[in-house]
Amino acid sequence: MTESGKITLVGIGPGNKEHMTQAARDAIAQADTVIGYGTYIRLVEDLLDGKEVIKKSMTEELDRAVEALARARAGRRVALISSGDAGVYGMAGPTFEVLFQSGWTPTSGIAVEIVPGASALNACAALVGAPLTHDFCAISLSDLLTPWPVIARRLAAAATADFVIALYNPKSGRRTGQIVEAQRLLLLSRRPDTPVAIVKSAYRKKQRIEFTTLEQMAECDIGMLSTVLIGNSNTYLRDGLMVTPRGYAEKYDMAGGVAKVGERAGRSFSTGLEGWLADIHASCENAETLAARYNLPVDYVRQALAQPASPAVAERENSDVG
Repeated sequence: MTESGKITLVGIGPGNKEHMTQAARDAIAQADTVIGYGTYIRLVEDLLDGKEVIKKSMTEELDRAVEALARARAGRRVALISSGDAGVYGMAGPTFEVLFQSGWTPTSGIAVEIVPGASALNACAALVGAPLTHDFCAISLSDLLTPWPVIARRLAAAATADFVIALYNPKSGRRTGQIVEAQRLLLLSRRPDTPVAIVKSAYRKKQRIEFTTLEQMAECDIGMLSTVLIGNSNTYLRDGLMVTPRGYAEKYDMAGGVAKVGERAGRSFSTGLEGWLADIHASCENAETLAARYNLPVDYVRQALAQPASPAVAERENSDVG
């Protein structure tokens, strides 16, 4: 048995050839064996002439990784493909789990490379406008491998923290209740009219885009090929586009680009870290009151109050007094 093969974990992007990187094309071209879910194999059919092709079903991720390891141990160059990015809900995770379980190390003779690709959230965001231009997170609603209470805690935390949320694996033929439960959780801290974009099969032949609200989200056409983008408290819909402001309008005159009174270009926001520290140090309120005001853990506020004010904070406090 030889161990001089290679496994390349290839992210093929959303599915349209124009959005597949040249590195992904090269990895597939150089492979002897290509392994993947049947739908993903069909997306790259024109690149597979003369290659061994191994198709697996949706729930056979570990089988794909095991097959890739077996072929690589036989000295073959294997392209293990994922839609989007192999490291975002893709095959990179289970492959490394199988490799480490087998005793593999980076110096054991089998090379492993990851070729990144545009993930679904990137593709979907590009189709609907600019919904991810401020802080966002991705949460999978699939409870096949993750306990529902864990998913629910993540949804609740993301909603409370006002992240834009990208929901992966929102619904399937057998998993229909998760999207409803997610909606209930999010409505506890998000407005019913929060903008939502649902993108199905981004950049593929059956692409479909629907704009709705959080209140109506669960009634829409959502399936396993859908990605759901849920806005934060500032996200808006205008002229068929979903936009999340970055915050420039709060700091600058948008017409001239000049910083507003009390702000300085290239420096922290007046209510940024330094400004906030100055405010709480100057306040006569206790940590519990401040924690409630800012919706922050009281222990964190206590630690902030206990630290000596930085020179910048002290300077601001002195200027406020003067």
